[in-house]
Amino acid sequence: MNISGQQLEFTQEKILWKGTPSQWTNFMFYMLCIPLLIVFGLGLILAIWKYFETRYNKLEVTTQRIIEQRGILSRTTDELELYRVKDLKYDQPFLLRIFGLSNIILNTTDHSNSTLILKGLDNGKELKEQLRTAIDIRRDLKGVREVDIA
Repeated sequence: MNISGQQLEFTQEKILWKGTPSQWTNFMFYMLCIPLLIVFGLGLILAIWKYFETRYNKLEVTTQRIIEQRGILSRTTDELELYRVKDLKYDQPFLLRIFGLSNIILNTTDHSNSTLILKGLDNGKELKEQLRTAIDIRRDLKGVREVDIA
């Protein structure tokens, strides 16, 4: 198998992006908590829980996989191998677009996570392009081909 220089670079796992989703993804939830705060006092507890839920949702995108760790009291780690990604979608809802944020939606062949949404990302367009390149290289290195049966 002939490996190009770019492919050789991607055979060793390197981090492309690491972080957490933006709290702006929770804006509407926080707005709904305001009436609950006034009426029941429950809004503050819900808002704090949502804040920590987003804060402890750690994402790491590498040249080989996407690792998502989530959970406040107990933690779950989910890994998605990049060669399993079938399609990428770049999405900028109005509220996120105002703040320069975006979502990346990945449709995959992974049975446990057929759709993965990377929410509230800064520089999402750049990350999407890096992902697209890494996915193509991983598929070539693994010899993965997609076959659609009509």
